Amino acid sequence: MGDSGDRAGPPPDSRDDDSGGHGNRDGGPGTVPDGRADDHARLASVVDAWAAAIVANDADRIGAFMADEWVIVSGSGITDRDAFLAFVASGDLTHSAMRAVTPPRIRVHGDTALVTVRITNTAHYGGRRFDADEWTTDVFVRRDGHWRCALSHITPAAPPQGS
Repeated sequence: MGDSGDRAGPPPDSRDDDSGGHGNRDGGPGTVPDGRADDHARLASVVDAWAAAIVANDADRIGAFMADEWVIVSGSGITDRDAFLAFVASGDLTHSAMRAVTPPRIRVHGDTALVTVRITNTAHYGGRRFDADEWTTDVFVRRDGHWRCALSHITPAAPPQGS
């Protein structure tokens, strides 16, 4: 995930080169079963491009990464796709930074994938700034050869011990 929305970035699933350093097939650390490395690289690319779209505050680009039934689950409840995108389109919700703190943990199960990563982000909602450190889990579904997020779940990260 990048922390800058100033680049257009590829549209979802547009990468021609799905190689990339997200796992290997030799049995070493980060091993990805044969046939899965392409999915892992593609999903890592999609997650990065989606983060760039969020930081760009572009509702249309953000929506392109979401399945029609997408929802986000947080401490305040469930927000559906249309409501979330309306907040972005109106300017009520903006993001100025989004950065991965950990490498994404990507697990592919057929046409469903789970992507978990710890992120920090800065958002503004209703004129107030919010800085978050949270774990995110996104459930992606593959439809017509494209990965789309169907559900996002965010959990605040625990503060470091001793703080």
